[in-house]
Amino acid sequence: MPMSVFYRQFERHDHATGIKAHSTTYCPGCGHGVAQKFLAEAIDELGVQDRTVLVSPVGCSVFSYYYFDVGNTQAAHGRAPAVAIGHKTSNPDSIVICYQGDGDLASIGLAEIISAAQLGMPMTIIFVNNAIYGMTGGQMAPTTLMGQPTTTSPDGRTPFSGQPLKVAELIAGLDGPVFVERVALYDNRHRTHAKRAIKKALELQVEGVGFAFIEVLAECPTHLKLEPEAAEAWVRDSMEPVFPLGVKKDISDTARFPAFPTPSFEPERVLWALGTTTQRADRYAAAFPAHLDPDDVSLKLAGAGGDGAQTAALLITKAAINEGFDSTDIPSYGPESRGGTSYADVHVAAREVLAPAAPLPHVLVAFNAPSLTKFGPTVRPGGIVIYDSSVVGAVPDGLAEGVRVIAVPFTEVAKELGSVQVKNVVALGALQGATQLFPKETFLSAIRSSLGGKRALVELNEHAFARGAELATAAGAA
Repeated sequence: MPMSVFYRQFERHDHATGIKAHSTTYCPGCGHGVAQKFLAEAIDELGVQDRTVLVSPVGCSVFSYYYFDVGNTQAAHGRAPAVAIGHKTSNPDSIVICYQGDGDLASIGLAEIISAAQLGMPMTIIFVNNAIYGMTGGQMAPTTLMGQPTTTSPDGRTPFSGQPLKVAELIAGLDGPVFVERVALYDNRHRTHAKRAIKKALELQVEGVGFAFIEVLAECPTHLKLEPEAAEAWVRDSMEPVFPLGVKKDISDTARFPAFPTPSFEPERVLWALGTTTQRADRYAAAFPAHLDPDDVSLKLAGAGGDGAQTAALLITKAAINEGFDSTDIPSYGPESRGGTSYADVHVAAREVLAPAAPLPHVLVAFNAPSLTKFGPTVRPGGIVIYDSSVVGAVPDGLAEGVRVIAVPFTEVAKELGSVQVKNVVALGALQGATQLFPKETFLSAIRSSLGGKRALVELNEHAFARGAELATAAGAA
């Protein structure tokens, strides 16, 4: 039977072509490929492809969006059930599937899966248990067997690490789930049964019955250091006695989850829930800053922790939204709140930001020398670099052709004004003076709003902004 749930060609991260464009990231003999084939067939047979949202977190399943032509969401490690609840409540007609491994679901995500299962909302969880952290180097997982060697238990798991976690039994003991089963893939008979179980779990969601959980015992030949057939035998002879197959709970004939309340996306109600207002902010820009880019301006702000790059990025985003444009801010924090590296990627789009990262920014605002050295060469040709000349002695080589460099002493100006904390606002002024991204009043309105009308702080920040804009304008004209 023809099936369109899998893409005909996999757009791999390395832009593979030829036969590689039709192969997955899974190792030969890995159980993930078989489990995903059964899931795709179930989606196809039930005719729910256009309603399906697949949530895949960190782990061997991380690239599921390469393969499944359905709605896809990438979740943080272990957090797939929490993301799935968001999808289901906001769109109750969607068919939401979490596809997770044992290192993900049974370890860092244990609280999330317990909470979601006890809630009992109609969702489908496919839990692939291969008794190892497969993707991250073969560390011991919660389901690793006693005596099984791993990179973090080279002599085998001992009682001091606790017993292997029987997740299906744990989930079955909760009140919320309606169907829980453990299956295996080590021969044709068990593969056929696994396919039926996966389809049933999905069917129960289609019918609105409730929460279904399928644990799949799967092979990992790579970390077992076995040939595929020997890995299948290991699952049968070593895993199955510890994790007995079969239905652990089935009350699907009598249970039914209550009807979902209709979600509301009315702006007034959403804004009310957020504690904000429906009043439109004042607008000062005559048009989108197309002199920087016709559709989407990308910026990167980088410095040490405590430089205020993140706050400045948020203010740019707020200013853009106030002007009626789409805008995103993606922070990246260092290991310390003070002293660690920190940067933020900002986009301002005329209509919609399609990708929030800014690997090749139009504008870089650098608060220190390491940030300028690292990100300066990434600024696209014809772009703009603005840096704190108080702490940066020289501009490194390697900037693209036509990049304008504007030096403004953020820190020195802030100290002259009596507060080094406002150097990020000096930088915002410099950004305005150097780029004309928005009118001055656009930025000042966002700054005043963020300060909550505290007069002394507003005046200080207005002076900092004005000084930064003045110096950048002069530097650009020089």
